[in-house]
Amino acid sequence: MDWGQDGKAFRAQLVVPEQRQLYDYWLAKAGSSGMPCRADIVPGEIPRMLSGISLIEVRDTIGTSRVRLAGTRLREIYDREITGLKLDDLDWGEKRDYWYAAFERTITDGLPTQGVVKGPRLHKEHMVQYWLRLPLRHANRAVGMVLCFDYFMSASDRLDEDLEMAAIA
Repeated sequence: MDWGQDGKAFRAQLVVPEQRQLYDYWLAKAGSSGMPCRADIVPGEIPRMLSGISLIEVRDTIGTSRVRLAGTRLREIYDREITGLKLDDLDWGEKRDYWYAAFERTITDGLPTQGVVKGPRLHKEHMVQYWLRLPLRHANRAVGMVLCFDYFMSASDRLDEDLEMAAIA
């Protein structure tokens, strides 16, 4: 693993405490192999994060990759159940290329990715999404699944936090 001192540089970029907790969990499960496999992830060990968790099964193309599991918070954001859907079936709006590039990077590099995006999908422009994508290896050591964590907050709450931080500084 050559992406910062045991991932500390990557971890420092994670804004949401649950992102750091899930990342630490993923690192612990990875051990010396670089990334854990799906069987290493035990939902009962991360109960607080389950509503924002999804598992994406990697297929031949990003668009045909399938949502194998999606937490309840994702159902609220997408206004429907997304478990079982292909990524091509999701309503990404103008952010489709952004999301496909994020998944492509996680899958190709076999490394965690993260980011923040305003308006994660059409008609959700009032939301800010903090996202984390963690690769899970398949038996052949390639990325077979992506463990995703998405945390959403209203953009006005984010503005309030920014203003509070500016007042403290």
